[in-house]
Amino acid sequence: MKNVYVVRHCKAEGQASDAQLTSIGVEQAKGLAEFLLDKDIDCIISSPYERAYRTIKPLSDKLAVEIALDERLTERVLSDKNYPDWLEMLRKTYDDLDLCYEGGESSNMAMSRAISVVVEALGSESQNIVLVSHGNLISLLLKYFDDRIGFKEWESLSNPDVFQLTFSAEKKPNIHRIWAE
Repeated sequence: MKNVYVVRHCKAEGQASDAQLTSIGVEQAKGLAEFLLDKDIDCIISSPYERAYRTIKPLSDKLAVEIALDERLTERVLSDKNYPDWLEMLRKTYDDLDLCYEGGESSNMAMSRAISVVVEALGSESQNIVLVSHGNLISLLLKYFDDRIGFKEWESLSNPDVFQLTFSAEKKPNIHRIWAE
């Protein structure tokens, strides 16, 4: 049996790739490290975005487990244009997984790259893996395993958030949200 802990980054100052954690986010990262400390984590893979890396760095330091940065865990780009109705556009991408806006990627495209990280991690020797990413991508990763997950579930995510995916003989993991704010 393998566990994949999917972690959404702590509170950050913005959406840019170099956005820092807020002072609250820094404290959340320390609390998250304590929360995950007893989970026997032996592998950490993170989005290279600063807010994701800084979210898991305290745990990495405590466990002396190196953080592997993986571009496939970066946030999903809805479009390369700014739209005032971006939220409605995002909602539609949960209903039509192939819907793709200009300069962006469809839900299926984003889901595929996130799942490829999970598949590789499951194929490794590691037993308890942490993946650190971003809200939209995480919701799509979870949707891959449970089609009931959609826009409402994305809206209900917190910063940070943690889901435990337990993989055994079945193809689909048991999914449990284990973070409670």
